[in-house]
Parts: sequence; structure tokens; C-alpha cells
Amino acid sequence: MKILKNYSLQAKTDKNHLTSYQEMRIISSFLNWWHSQAVRQEPAKLPFLSSNLSATLHYSLEHMLYLIATPIGNLSDLTYRAVLTMQQCDYLLCEDTRKSSILLQHYQIRKPLQSFHLHNEKEKLPKVLQDLRTGMQIGLLSDGGTPGICDPGHLLIASCIQEELPFTALPGPCALIHALLLSGMKTHPFQFLGFLPRKENEILHLLPFVLSYPGVSIFYESPQRISATLHILSKAAPRTHVAVVREMTKTFEEAIRLPAEEAYRYFADHPPKGEIVLIIEGSMEEPLPSSPEDLIQELQTTYKLSLTDAIKTAAHLYKVPKQHLYKRFHTQDIAEN
Repeated sequence: MKILKNYSLQAKTDKNHLTSYQEMRIISSFLNWWHSQAVRQEPAKLPFLSSNLSATLHYSLEHMLYLIATPIGNLSDLTYRAVLTMQQCDYLLCEDTRKSSILLQHYQIRKPLQSFHLHNEKEKLPKVLQDLRTGMQIGLLSDGGTPGICDPGHLLIASCIQEELPFTALPGPCALIHALLLSGMKTHPFQFLGFLPRKENEILHLLPFVLSYPGVSIFYESPQRISATLHILSKAAPRTHVAVVREMTKTFEEAIRLPAEEAYRYFADHPPKGEIVLIIEGSMEEPLPSSPEDLIQELQTTYKLSLTDAIKTAAHLYKVPKQHLYKRFHTQDIAEN
């Protein structure tokens, strides 16, 4: 890339006051010109198109879907590669065109935007696939973070794999990873479980698996529900350590690290704003009850699980066949009656 370096230096000599964005546009223009002069070769045939090694080896392909990670708060977190890629796309699919237009205006990128979200992705999918077949390059953006992570994208990705259409992902901001680092908790192992259920009994059903996990569990949560969620957790496991991370990469970024009971009291007095990531520390260091039967009774009493769900959970944690536990409790019921 020596020629590219010299080209950039010459541009700086001609215009001593180039902004970083102007320099980026010059480099992008040169790369487009340079690629148009190069002899195009067919990429090597790969075992699986989802490998997309050709996207790394070649600056551009005749058709390609790009999954582009976007800032989760600070607009400056968009990568240089993401800017170049969006400039070469024929159009961009956006979860919310109004929010994406703010990002594009910031980087002076002028490309057509089309809405693509959970409520219309099935309707829009055939047209997007047809455009890819005809040779278009298309970018997929979420409102913030990596597409496909609790955002639209999975259906489109699965369809590309099924129809052998090439796609690749551009690394960048991801809220769950950022929050995990800010939590200060052990980063290995961890599990990401998406958005928490809304109903209390569904959260209680989930908690035994979260609290017994030998690491941390990561959830997305809304500021309107975080206090109620912490209240449920504080009643079931008040000493469990949690981290509540919000406003990431922004001016008022905050990470609250407290036991569940104290975290509930804090947010009851300080209603939060902004998107929230909740991280719950597993309690594998605390021993399980001496027998599956004792755990089943605890799950029914503390977590309000039904006998069937408590038996399934105990069988999973003790690694015993659930049929054996069903038989024991069924025999016990007959004896008592």
C-alpha cells in the first residue's frame, strides 16, 4: 500500500488544512479508482459461503450483504472500515431511518435508506434477496450496536445462507460486551440471554438457571422495568451481586455494582434513563442443598415454581434423570394419601 501512503501525503501537501474526514474521502476515492483498474478475478471456491473469506481478500464483490456495527451512543465509535463500506453500498437497510440518518449526516454519507425492522422484515426480505442476486451491495444497520443481536438481521442472514448469497460482518460496538467490561465482574464464562421476560413468574422460572450458572448472565432491560426486575431478584436472592450499566459511551455513562437488595433500593430512589444492561453474578460457589428433593422444595417455596418445573430444574442441576424424581414424588404422594 505504499502508493496509497504517497497519495495521502501528496493530498496533505496540496491542502495543509485537510480535516480527517476530507482525508478519508480522498483515500476512499483512490481505493475505488484503484479497484476499478485492477484485474478482477473470481474468488476461490469456499466450502461454505458463510465463511466469507472472499470479503476479506477482496475490497469489493459484485454482490454482498454487509452487517455493519454502529455506535451505541458516541458517534465517533463508528469504524473507518464501516464508513468506507457504507459509501460503496447501493443502499442501507435501517432499523429506524430517522436515527440512522443522524449517523450518516455526521459522516457526510449520502446513500438511500430503507426501513428494515422486526415488523416488516418478512415483507421486505424477498426484495432484498432479489437485489443481492442482481449484483447489489447492501448494508444492514441497527439503531446501535451489532445487527442480529436482539435486533433485526437473523432472518436475512439465514436466508442468505440458504440461497448461497455472500454476506460478512464488520466488527464494532456491542452493548453486552461493553457492559461486561464495565461491570468489573469475571468475564469468563458468561451467557447472554437477551431481554428479560416481563412477567414476574417467568423471571422466577429463569432465576434458578441464572443463579446456578458458573459465571455471569447478561440481559438487556428497559429503564421502565429495571426497578421491578431488581425487586423480584432482591426477594429471591438479595445477596446476589449485580451490575446495572446504562448510557454507555455517553457523557453520563454509569455502572452501579451492588447486591441485588441494595441495587433495588438505589434505583427505587433514582429512576434511571437510557438503555440498560443488567449483569447478574452466578452463585455456584454456594453449595446446592444436600439432595434434589430439598432443592425442589426450595424452588417451590422461594421461586414459586410448580412441582413439574422444580423437578425439571433439579434434574438439570444435579444431572439426574427427571423421571426418577417424578417417580419419587409420585410415590411419596401416594404414601401420604
